[in-house]
Amino acid sequence: MNTTAFHILTKPIGPICNLDCKYCFYLEKEVLYPGASKWAMAEDVLESYIRQYIEQQDSQVIHFAWQGGEPTLLGVDYFRKVIALQSKYANGKRIENAFQTNGVLLNDAWGRLFSEHSFLVGISIDGPRELHDAYRVDKGGQPTFDRVMRGIETLRKHRVAFNTLTTVHRKNSYHPLDVYRFLKQNGSGYMQFIPIVERISSRTTEHGMVLVSPGFSEQAAVSNWSVEAKQFGRFLCAIFDEWVRNDVGRIFVQLFDVSLQMWAGLEAGLCIFRKTCGSALAIEHNGDLYSCDHFVYPENRLGNIMESALGVMVASPQQVRFGQDKNDALPEYCRQCDVRFACNGECPKHRFLKTPDGEAGLNYLCEGYKKFFHHIDPYMRFMAQRLHQQQAPAQVMRWAMARDAQAGHRSQPRRNDPCLCGSGKKFKRCCGMS
Repeated sequence: MNTTAFHILTKPIGPICNLDCKYCFYLEKEVLYPGASKWAMAEDVLESYIRQYIEQQDSQVIHFAWQGGEPTLLGVDYFRKVIALQSKYANGKRIENAFQTNGVLLNDAWGRLFSEHSFLVGISIDGPRELHDAYRVDKGGQPTFDRVMRGIETLRKHRVAFNTLTTVHRKNSYHPLDVYRFLKQNGSGYMQFIPIVERISSRTTEHGMVLVSPGFSEQAAVSNWSVEAKQFGRFLCAIFDEWVRNDVGRIFVQLFDVSLQMWAGLEAGLCIFRKTCGSALAIEHNGDLYSCDHFVYPENRLGNIMESALGVMVASPQQVRFGQDKNDALPEYCRQCDVRFACNGECPKHRFLKTPDGEAGLNYLCEGYKKFFHHIDPYMRFMAQRLHQQQAPAQVMRWAMARDAQAGHRSQPRRNDPCLCGSGKKFKRCCGMS
């Protein structure tokens, strides 16, 4: 692993949040720090982290990502201190900040900060009111939709760039187009869809948690809020079908963009689809560094930034082994799969099933991803070909519509027929080329 090519999800307030989302896997991480009275990352820890993170990146552009818990609980002045420290240690490099928030506490002061310093803000929202409020409630169990929408209006008012992060859970997974159209109508031009998959132990673990890691060997059941595997595939296919006919080049869906990378023969820009992982870590409020945001367990703690150098921890044998295990532990069933090039077993967090021949390590979402990747294949092939020809992948929209129109007659034109994409060329000279 190249120690100069890593990313850290920064949690300056740890798991502390003003919401009590029913599906959140991070709230219970509080038990890992018993007796903690102050959750804000202390100034000496913050300064050491910012300095080392900038120094260790072999790039002229340094990307910081701030999350939680809920980072707005720290207040605007805290992040003005962050910006000052970044400026102090930038050493000529450009600093970019991404900030993930539930949006509830956003006001004009936040809007001015984000606008002044060009923060990219991610808003967590799960769709229209009834779908969002199904699980995203505050500490009193009250809905949060209206407050999140006010937060979005604040960002618009201050012309702050924002994208949306939507968790796909048991309820909204059955309403894919309602979710997609709602996000579009409310100004989201870049969307992330993150599947919710959690297992609940029949007893509290030795560390005081009930949501367990994939290697947990005792009795545990998939939570009733987790998305079903097959339905996750249907959810993605439904949104893709609308996107590929209407919104290519206008709306950017992270999973679709990453899929095109893979069909074009490039390495996935998302760690869950790479052969190996280990370059996306997480740092806690006290400076503890963990292998991954989804593996904040005692056994995945690499050390503390006040005791060990950041670069040393990132390149440690423990972390290298963590990243390599993703490929080494891939079942033979997956190695023989025709969409392995796109999936690579997805995130190790979800690999807790057994394959049909009884081998451990099958991804819970396998059925859904297979459905999705097979479904998008012809469209991805078309767009990848356009990229290789240095043409716009958005031409796929005309091609898809023409393909639909002729679907009742024949699956594809004859060799000498005009190509469905509207290029004016014969099919054999255009999309029919191997």
